[in-house]
Amino acid sequence: MTGGTNRPAGRHERRVVMVCCDALGRDWVAPALTPTLHALAQSALWCDAHRGVFPSVTRVSAASIATGCHPGRHGLHGNRMGLREDGRIRVRDVGHPDFREQMRRATGGTLRVPTVAERVAALNGFVAFSNVSPGAAYFLDPACFGQVHHRAGSYGPGGVGIGALDVAQDFAGDWTMTQRFIADALTDGKPTVAVLWLAHPDATLHRAPLGSPAHVDALRHADRCVAEVLCTVRALRAAGEDILLVVGSDHGQETIAGCIDLDAWLGEQGLAELVESGDVAVAGQGTAALLYATPRGRPALERVLARLRDEAWVDAVETAQALRARGLPAEDGIVAAVNMARDDRMNPYGVRGMRWTVAEPGKVKVPGHGEHGGWGCDETRPFLLVEHDRLRAGVVGRATSLVDIAPTMLDFVGLPAGDMDGTPLWDDAP
Repeated sequence: MTGGTNRPAGRHERRVVMVCCDALGRDWVAPALTPTLHALAQSALWCDAHRGVFPSVTRVSAASIATGCHPGRHGLHGNRMGLREDGRIRVRDVGHPDFREQMRRATGGTLRVPTVAERVAALNGFVAFSNVSPGAAYFLDPACFGQVHHRAGSYGPGGVGIGALDVAQDFAGDWTMTQRFIADALTDGKPTVAVLWLAHPDATLHRAPLGSPAHVDALRHADRCVAEVLCTVRALRAAGEDILLVVGSDHGQETIAGCIDLDAWLGEQGLAELVESGDVAVAGQGTAALLYATPRGRPALERVLARLRDEAWVDAVETAQALRARGLPAEDGIVAAVNMARDDRMNPYGVRGMRWTVAEPGKVKVPGHGEHGGWGCDETRPFLLVEHDRLRAGVVGRATSLVDIAPTMLDFVGLPAGDMDGTPLWDDAP
């Protein structure tokens, strides 16, 4: 390993275990809600200024965690993404099991940079168990260098099918998956990197308010799953194994105030024909949207952006350099990113902040329930902690991001990561 003074030292054989509690925002890590996480944070490196990526959605977050790069480099734009097909922009749902094939046909590949799974394939490999959408699971390892277990279908190296994970996307499914993960990826199997990605609290919050009893139950459920993994990791360490434990989330959630149909709004501005022809397209990301255009549609779309910025339900519209600063490319057909507006109203459970959202086909946006996707103050506040028995506990005060996770993993197992956007967390640790 290179650089830094606070990295753990030990034997050559090393493993990394990561647990992702989907949508567990940093401010919800508390003694009464998540006692295991709260206690673990006292014995770990706690990232006090940790940030998500934009869009703050699971599929993009998974790709950024897997590659150590922002979307502008790895090439996955959002939960929904515009692809150039037959001369027009078609917006596809990245969550569908077949999206990787759609992306390959349109672009010639999937992620543009190597994943952790590819980089550790020559060691003892990569295993992931995920209970979120198929796309979010598969973009941890889209080129099939390791194993990915999911209810829509699982695969091993080379894409060989190994049977679907027999779980539902509920608490029981997360719990069963956690037990399988412990048995197959921690106790029996010994992959260099093993990832467990829980569906909750995210799946709960899309159907319930923040701070509600359902949300509290989901927090305690995720904490219970983490406790099981932590217990196993500590037992394995006591038996002589050298394991780095990484526990975190991908994004937070905010409260829905209402929903806007951006396709309809563009039609009202005179762009209906361009939307219909696929020369202008909206890829909704929850509390944000990406606006795409072909060369034919771009001038008309650019002419209405000033009007879009003036709408009361819009916080900001960013293009060009501002878009690149967000970590997104100002190319691939992307013209602008829209962040929806927020106000300071409280929900019935005392959680402050209400957000407008963007309509998406097949999704019902219920006012009062949770949502994410933009660069709002809460949705971009995931938590992250790193724990090892020879790593000094403390607070990482510098700004950290999801892109710092992959280089931390690779540095621990002795592999280079200098070509990533992120850096190992202990480089500036106390």
